[in-house]
Amino acid sequence: MFTRVRSAAALLTLVAVSTLSAPVAAKAKREPATARPVVAEILMDAGTGRVLRAHNADVPTYPASLTKMMTLLLTFEALDRGQLQLDQLLPVSYRATTMAPSRLGVAPGDSIRVEDAILALSTKSANDVAVVLGEALAGNEVSFAQAMTKRARDLGMTRTVFRNASGLPDRAQRTTARDMAILSRVLVRSHARYYPYFSRRSFDWQNQTVYGHNRVLDRYDGMDGIKTGYIAASGFNLAASASRDGRRLIAVVLGGESAGKRDRRIVELMDSGFRNQAPEKPADALVAAGTPGARPAAGTGAAVARTGAWAIQTGVYGSLQAARQDAETARRSLGALAAGAKPTVQQSGSLYKAQLVGFDGASARSACQSLKSTKADCIAVQPRP
Repeated sequence: MFTRVRSAAALLTLVAVSTLSAPVAAKAKREPATARPVVAEILMDAGTGRVLRAHNADVPTYPASLTKMMTLLLTFEALDRGQLQLDQLLPVSYRATTMAPSRLGVAPGDSIRVEDAILALSTKSANDVAVVLGEALAGNEVSFAQAMTKRARDLGMTRTVFRNASGLPDRAQRTTARDMAILSRVLVRSHARYYPYFSRRSFDWQNQTVYGHNRVLDRYDGMDGIKTGYIAASGFNLAASASRDGRRLIAVVLGGESAGKRDRRIVELMDSGFRNQAPEKPADALVAAGTPGARPAAGTGAAVARTGAWAIQTGVYGSLQAARQDAETARRSLGALAAGAKPTVQQSGSLYKAQLVGFDGASARSACQSLKSTKADCIAVQPRP
């Protein structure tokens, strides 16, 4: 909760402002001049990383508020390290309050809980709060942008450069549809605890409801994220993910002429993926389980799981359905490494743990090592004595 309360009228004015549509704040670089935004798209199977469709996927353009996906990724990783806590209060600097809309409307000297900051980015796309997070994690936004770019390189986002935490216009801040799909996949697969924040349509702040920008969440069955964005130089951007029947797809559309056209293209891509494509096994699972005389391909490190009492845990979710989907996705991704293993969900209070059971100790550790190599979460769970 913030330490300073705004009037309801002021808040409603703030909520009405569209994402990144106002003039750039003081000290921000002028928006890049361009005749027409780059139009690019990509459709990816989240389980295998296989690209199903692509157009201009490696052509550089501007990320706009998709930038906040990396800001949130670094926030999630800081939470996992214990550097931040969800209830921790973060100070609001004067510089943060000078950012152009969209803003939440915090004032210098205010403070904001980490969880509220996450929701302000995932729903409202608040530029002022993005700076608050960047300053909390790296001391200043410049250093934070350098950390963002380094993390992008670590993930294989070779054509992405970040210059700020929000996505406000900067000539040097660039990305591609493929790089945004890579980032989306990491958020989906490696941060199951926090990914549900991207499916929030709204959140409450100071006794008011702040609504989000992603309209596809309400219109497409199985859609649960991820992020919208817009500046004039980029056009209308959207990174999206949806899951149906245990299979998850990621679609990224950049350079849409309007929010409506961008959203319709996302739906078209998703429909084509769910309708026409079957998931492909990853490279380390080329040998099908149960094939007579089949042996793991040399050099892949694959080892067929033997029936046992060990399990691997791939995520913890707030819903039973999400946990089931994650367990099934992990099974498909592991291929031969999960032969004989069974997807299951273990309930712990209000949380649901996605697991695969039926490993011995060695095969459980091998399966987790394979998943972790793709930046996915995994722990080997030893049977109780």
